Amino acid sequence: MQKATAFLFAVLVLGAIALVVIPAAGRRGSTSTDAATADAGTTSDAGATASADAGAEPSDAGASGEPGGEAEPTGPVDAGGTLLLTGEAPPPLAGEAPKSVIFGVILVQYKGAQGAPTNARPREEALTLAKQLAEEAKTDFKAAVAKGDKGSMENAGRLPRGILEPAPEYVLFSLAKGAVSEVVDTPRGYWIVQRVE
Repeated sequence: MQKATAFLFAVLVLGAIALVVIPAAGRRGSTSTDAATADAGTTSDAGATASADAGAEPSDAGASGEPGGEAEPTGPVDAGGTLLLTGEAPPPLAGEAPKSVIFGVILVQYKGAQGAPTNARPREEALTLAKQLAEEAKTDFKAAVAKGDKGSMENAGRLPRGILEPAPEYVLFSLAKGAVSEVVDTPRGYWIVQRVE
């Protein structure tokens, strides 16, 4: 009986891992065209812990190409986290990028984002609010966190590389310690992140 229970438990654990890993591999292999048409509800959310829910927010590559540079969205709308707000794919992370970081995140949800309530604000309104919070966060991250949606937190814990979608991962792991990003779109809504460590 114990062997059968252990076998059943192992099958359930492997099935759960497959449900998380296989969709994540498909996300990473999608093209920019696929990402532009991706539905906000198609990517899995790793939860409200330091894994993906408090993920890497925002930074666009500005005119200088530096993370955190502000730029208006110019390309296709991407709710899959594969494109920066500029519509460009994020560049590869630099060799000196950390393997894991401790970070805080401000979440601004919009209609259609994963976990967003049915009465969530429209996407354009959410982007305007997210940009305001990003500016405030540069001088007082804690106060900006308090104005973000549920899921915003000053310290979301340690996150290793390879968990987030390409755009938020690039933004978060390109930040200097203590820096605050610009807005980045994710399947869960707009994020502004601060690298704590």
